[in-house]
Amino acid sequence: MSQLTMPEGFLWGSASAAYQIEGAHDLDGKGVSNWDEFVKIPGKTFKETTGEVAVDHYHRFKEDIALMAEMGLKTYRFSIAWTRIFPKGVGEVNQAGVDFYGKIIDECLKYGIEPMVTLYHWDLPQALEEAYGGWENPQVIDAYVAYATYLFHAYKGKVNYWITMNEQNIFTYFGWMGAMHPPGKFNEEKTYYQVNHHAFLAHAKTVLAFKEIMPEGKIGASFAYSPSYAIDSRPENGMAKLDHDNLKSFWWMDVYAYGRYPKTAMRYLEKQGVAPTVTEEESQTLLAAAKLVDFMGVNYYQTATVEYNPLDGVTPFGEINTTGKKGTGQVTGVPGVYKNPSNPYLETTDWDWVIDPSGLRYACKEITSRYDLPIVISENGLGAFDQKTADNKIHDDYRIAYLSAHLKELRQAADEGCEIWAYCTWSFTDLLSWLNGYQKRYGFIYVDRDEEGGTLDRYKKDSYYWYKEVIETNGASL
Repeated sequence: MSQLTMPEGFLWGSASAAYQIEGAHDLDGKGVSNWDEFVKIPGKTFKETTGEVAVDHYHRFKEDIALMAEMGLKTYRFSIAWTRIFPKGVGEVNQAGVDFYGKIIDECLKYGIEPMVTLYHWDLPQALEEAYGGWENPQVIDAYVAYATYLFHAYKGKVNYWITMNEQNIFTYFGWMGAMHPPGKFNEEKTYYQVNHHAFLAHAKTVLAFKEIMPEGKIGASFAYSPSYAIDSRPENGMAKLDHDNLKSFWWMDVYAYGRYPKTAMRYLEKQGVAPTVTEEESQTLLAAAKLVDFMGVNYYQTATVEYNPLDGVTPFGEINTTGKKGTGQVTGVPGVYKNPSNPYLETTDWDWVIDPSGLRYACKEITSRYDLPIVISENGLGAFDQKTADNKIHDDYRIAYLSAHLKELRQAADEGCEIWAYCTWSFTDLLSWLNGYQKRYGFIYVDRDEEGGTLDRYKKDSYYWYKEVIETNGASL
């Protein structure tokens, strides 16, 4: 046993997202989301998988939350499907959807589990996409704020922790640059930055509204943060790292925490002719919200390595590994600025994601130094090919090793002065891994289903029992 533990009251958690677990895609008044439609396009997902059934959390949430309670979970981070509350995105409320999430919240509270609600985890009402292009149109800002404020009033007094956006950097990049997420557009760079600006304003106006309704509540955004290292000490590579961080990380984090865009990144985008249009009034809104944000949410999976990329170098558009065949991902970058080669000192997962536990501590220390904000680790986990034995055991020692190494670094970050409120693994149960189908498993709970289907029965993996002990000892058992 270590003498080091996490602070008193630390929220040991796990996470999920509505589209990836719920299923019941057209039940009880739910509207159609952009993901409901996007997955119908041939070739977009592994073996054409969809979230129509997912892992049927919609009908099994009591079973799943009971398993969380048995584990000793202190917080459960889940997202609300906008389409269950407002089937058309705006207008008439679907009471069945409001009641469904009310039951999840009450079930958590029954067991002393703190509900942590993500307002937006990528599933936009398709009606808003069709009406005016969704995030491309500033009309979406008021629609989002109306949706969010409805939920604040509905669950006031029950939910204290709220996350406005999940990985805004990811859904916008894959949606408007990589064509891998809805709306499936390719290299529309100016629109990409304007879409992000609209999302920032939706976040900011929501934060302002939240503090009027729930001044004691806690709110922030969750950012997919990959801290970076220069590949060596050559000055051009150090400069490339600086430019990379401003364009790939601080472009988002500075807006959440400071309410402004990084100046050198903005100048670069202006020279490229792709900078967003920002009014003075909008700048003031971003600034006002940044002063009220309570924490920086971080989804941490990997670090990046940065090297200068010549003008005739690699582009942002390389092959991304969605099959789990190690070594199929390609090096990408921005010509004339940076590229992201592999790190020769680190191992990777089957999906070519770098395994770097110390990067989690690096992320926490960077945020602490740069923003002086409390931190919520809203996701961290290992996607892997898990095998269930004949006697229904799942020996995922590789997941235990991965999480344990990351948690030791997190514990050290706390000991070194970082204020860390919560740690949520991704994920509690196995789930639909967006583009990767069901074969990429993340959970403590094995769900009997693959791309073709299954019984949906739940089985505890070895990691379930391991995390239970970690929680019981507040991290001393690591």
